[in-house]
Amino acid sequence: MRNFSFYNPLIIRNFATCFNMKNSIYITLLGLLIMSSCNDYQRALKSEDIAVKFSMGDSLFNAGKYSKANRLFEQIVPSYRGKPQAQKLMYMHAMSFFQTKDYYLSGYQFERFSKAYPQSEKAEEAAFFSAKSKYMLSPIYTKDQQETREALDKLQLFINDYPDSSYLEEANLLVQELDFKLEKKAFEIAKQYNTIYDYRASIKAFDNFLLEYPGSKLREDALYIRLHSAHALSINSVPWKKEERLIDAKAYYEGFKKSFPESDYISEADEMIQEINEELEAYNTKS
Repeated sequence: MRNFSFYNPLIIRNFATCFNMKNSIYITLLGLLIMSSCNDYQRALKSEDIAVKFSMGDSLFNAGKYSKANRLFEQIVPSYRGKPQAQKLMYMHAMSFFQTKDYYLSGYQFERFSKAYPQSEKAEEAAFFSAKSKYMLSPIYTKDQQETREALDKLQLFINDYPDSSYLEEANLLVQELDFKLEKKAFEIAKQYNTIYDYRASIKAFDNFLLEYPGSKLREDALYIRLHSAHALSINSVPWKKEERLIDAKAYYEGFKKSFPESDYISEADEMIQEINEELEAYNTKS
């Protein structure tokens, strides 16, 4: 009797051949499908029929192929002005720029959409993405922050115009992030003055920082470094300015300790005030 075990080499070979043939057919069909799709896209690009371009662009947009879709939209946007499909086309055009990270153009196109279709059901979304495009252009805090300020203005305008928006929570989070970036920029500038021993500039910069950002997360560090600058300036001061500077430094210590009595910096601050008081006592004794 013949052995038809599952491990029969002949059966395994035949099975493998059949399996490979099926895989080959699937791969071939997939390749043909992709080639057909590419050919359809190329035909749409070359077509003179704007309806064909619109239809293909719409399909590509819905499939998440934003770069290809936008190539088609670029060709037909002028031809659709004033037509019923123009609103949808302008929206997809703007969103395609956003999805491909061309935030300069997405911001511009979403703003155009908002102005052209203020009553559209997409007007709110367009206003938000116009502002978010600006947010995406905001650089790291070490660079010039003009675009950060512009993004804040756009986001605040959106919040004012759409106080009940579904995007409100995200908009507020973006505002907080941009605000902190400006805080960090101002803080680091003031801190840098301290680092290079320009204590007068450091004190002035931290005074301005604390006035502009009274609720900053960096307030504790700002108060401490300002005290450090005031202490260093007063201890090493010329005689005719020393008393005034020592008194100012003492006031900065009191302000710091009142605000953050449990600060990790408190021991260093206590050492500073001890030296400040000793210097004041010595100065008054000489006087």
